[in-house]
Amino acid sequence: MSSSNKLSTDDKLLLAAIDLIAEKGYNGVSTQEIAGSAGLSEKTLFRRFGSKQNLLETAFDRYHYAEEMTKLFNEEQIVWDLHSDLLLISRTYHEIMNRNRKMIMISIKEEGNLPGFREKTQKHPRQLLDILTNYFNTMHEKGKLIPTDPELQALSFMMMNFGAFMNNLDADENYPTVSLEAFIMESVQTFTRALTP
Repeated sequence: MSSSNKLSTDDKLLLAAIDLIAEKGYNGVSTQEIAGSAGLSEKTLFRRFGSKQNLLETAFDRYHYAEEMTKLFNEEQIVWDLHSDLLLISRTYHEIMNRNRKMIMISIKEEGNLPGFREKTQKHPRQLLDILTNYFNTMHEKGKLIPTDPELQALSFMMMNFGAFMNNLDADENYPTVSLEAFIMESVQTFTRALTP
């Protein structure tokens, strides 16, 4: 990300919260500590976000992948070629997830501790499921996909990529002989072969 001088007040607070909560846990860090780390006052944090939980939930909304994945479709980066599109979707997904590793770790550790937090963290996967289901539906309508259950295929594609991400969440070397790019290429090729008429 750009230097902290160019970040907005909100971004400074959101990024400080992610860093500190990932390191110390939600209950291990105070709003005063988050504000201080951002170079701002605690009063500013409360004025902007109201509470520590709202600050954390806003961070998830701001930096998670639903918005960026939606842009792939809205900005016409999707070319309606199954192999090309699934490569783009998979690479984009892993780029975003790896950039947001700390947030993912927070969601795993804290989802049971904060009321309503699990529902907030599930918003993005549900949106991605809808996006992919619609994509597979459209590909079928265009005659570029075999008759299949589009939602089931979308979920399978998501879970395959999520599993690969989770496997390497703590370390990139659980399977050192298989690179992420090789995994993406092979899995997309398998999906393309299976779903192309």
